[in-house]
Amino acid sequence: MPVFGLHCSHEQVHPSALLAACQQAEAAGFDVVHTYDHVGPDTIPPLTPLAAIAVATGRIRLCPLVINNDFHDPVLLARDVLAIDHLSGGRMELGIGAGHSFTEYEAIGVPFEPAAVRKARLAESVELLRRLFDGGAVTHAGEHYRVDGVELGGAAQARLPILVGVNGRAALAHAAEHADVVGLTMLGRTLEDGQRHETRWEADRLDATIAHVRDAARAAGTDPELQVLVQQVVVTDDRDSVAGEMVTRGVVPTPEDALATPFLAIGTHAEIAAHLHECRERWGISYFSVRDLDAFAPVLSLL
Repeated sequence: MPVFGLHCSHEQVHPSALLAACQQAEAAGFDVVHTYDHVGPDTIPPLTPLAAIAVATGRIRLCPLVINNDFHDPVLLARDVLAIDHLSGGRMELGIGAGHSFTEYEAIGVPFEPAAVRKARLAESVELLRRLFDGGAVTHAGEHYRVDGVELGGAAQARLPILVGVNGRAALAHAAEHADVVGLTMLGRTLEDGQRHETRWEADRLDATIAHVRDAARAAGTDPELQVLVQQVVVTDDRDSVAGEMVTRGVVPTPEDALATPFLAIGTHAEIAAHLHECRERWGISYFSVRDLDAFAPVLSLL
């Protein structure tokens, strides 16, 4: 079955607005609600709100999309994630990535090391987190982390899922082997504001990326779910016009890519539902997260 997530927006920073949006998402049929991990004005922390959401809801799952690995010690992160998992009755997931916003690193005095170093540290953290989530005493001596006999008690659910959002062949191959969900971003260079990225949403590029993930998964004997964050949901009666605008803005190179990519959802509610079905058929993507509750809720009823 496909999974649909709501990524909380900056408009939902106020606690009452955040809880109301999550309750609306649950009522609309969303499967999971996402927070995010950024430092700055008009932001929410990634984990603390999930504890309140757990109490305010009864079914919807909880997942930061994504934790910046460099901002969190894995043992302390695992402790807090496990606490929310027990508080929510086993509804917690962990989304985690290597970090990209160099402006935030500078603001809090954390060295922004090369991507290869950040991704290697993320890979080691993911393996350590998996052991901590599964229970039992954990001892680990790696390049980036040392743990001596830490035991956190394990999760409330049989297996607490880990979603890893990464780019790059080595990082994707590691995620295919060790993550329950591979978060596909298809983003390039981080732009000058430290938040936005160049996009690499060409359909043929995604074909090759997913083939690489599938090959790595087969070699490891795993079968991770594939997830995307739909960056824009545009409800319109004129798909072609909006696709042309996306090309003009430099989001994608061709209108065909704008209409094919899973990172955009353009059209009427029925056309968007059909588009996501096509993405699932072509690429095997079964976990879609969106930012716009009101625009997407009618699509859920069609799906």
